[in-house]
Amino acid sequence: MSTTEIFLLALLIIFVVPYLVWRLGRTDYFAPLVIVQIIMGVLLGPGVLGAAFPDYHRFVFNPDVVKTLNGIAQWGVMLFVMLAGIELDLKKAWTYRRESATTAGLALGTPLLFGCAAAALLMGYPGWMGAKAAPWQFTLGTGMACAVTALPILVLLMQKLDILRLPMGQRILRYGSLDDVAIWGVLALILLDWERIGRQLGFLAAFAVLTFVFRRLMARIGQSDRWYVALIWLIACSFGADWAGLHFMVGAFLAGVVMDADWFKQEHLDTLFQNVLLALMPVFFLSTGLRTKWDLGGYAVFFAAGLLLFASVGGKLAGAHVAGKLLKWKDGEASIIGWLLQTKGLIEIIFANILLDKQIITNETFTALLLMAVGSTMLTVPVVHPKLNRAQHRGLVNQASS
Repeated sequence: MSTTEIFLLALLIIFVVPYLVWRLGRTDYFAPLVIVQIIMGVLLGPGVLGAAFPDYHRFVFNPDVVKTLNGIAQWGVMLFVMLAGIELDLKKAWTYRRESATTAGLALGTPLLFGCAAAALLMGYPGWMGAKAAPWQFTLGTGMACAVTALPILVLLMQKLDILRLPMGQRILRYGSLDDVAIWGVLALILLDWERIGRQLGFLAAFAVLTFVFRRLMARIGQSDRWYVALIWLIACSFGADWAGLHFMVGAFLAGVVMDADWFKQEHLDTLFQNVLLALMPVFFLSTGLRTKWDLGGYAVFFAAGLLLFASVGGKLAGAHVAGKLLKWKDGEASIIGWLLQTKGLIEIIFANILLDKQIITNETFTALLLMAVGSTMLTVPVVHPKLNRAQHRGLVNQASS
């Protein structure tokens, strides 16, 4: 077969297998299609399919095909991260700043501490910390991966649970938005390269100046031109961030976060988001799965994943319950909010990809983080759904913020 034919065969596998599992298995309640795609990415990687059928795996996912898939994946994830930045509504978070800052701070800080403790434990054994990582980078990076809230997946799950437009759903969005900003800020700190600090400071200074020009331009041009200019801006920011030694995804997020959602029609944003999820992100999930490795042994990776899952879920729930006590929430609210905020999904996987690219974590740590992200996201709907039913009977879900 030619490289083109093998590439198309790989695409066929990427799109057909997860869809059939999702549709025929009727997994939507506990595993939406996006989660099935992530799991299939792991199963199609070298750790499972590659181990069972090494010759077939090497034939389909040969270096030329993988390079092509990685290019599509990078473009897809750039668009996805930009859209996540655009969706952040920091104005509402400022309006309810005391409540939002308290909850977001505890919901981020507590699992961060739990995750750092788990990372310190893993550092006692070889094979988990990346070749270019300082101990503080590995500890903070792993801890933050446990603290991540995946805002886009949170939106999808709240839509599924019919609470997105209700007061509780809007509160949870505010908390998740603040955590998203903090996560990317901490990532930028972890990626600072002290040998290239001048280049990085130069990028940030240029970004600040060009943001002012970009925003004035976007306010003056027509609706049809804004999308094209936004894509140019996305590529330029991603290139600048990568050139400076940060990461192109950091640049993509910065490109989105300085855009106003009201520059675009909401239905257009929603359509692009759905199309990126449909057409491009499955390739990203597969390319992510191709990075998974089990060289330390499956049991060690699963032990690490379980440890990180405990730190992630336990930390979020503990932080939410402390916030509930301080802010005098009604009974049951803290548990619902804590479970929804621990949703990991895509942002955690993107975060872990960046740590792996920069050799802060190893492939084994990446695999453990990936399993943790899948497990935490799959737990959310089955646990939250009955809690929401009880809360709706008590009228908690429709209450405005405290």
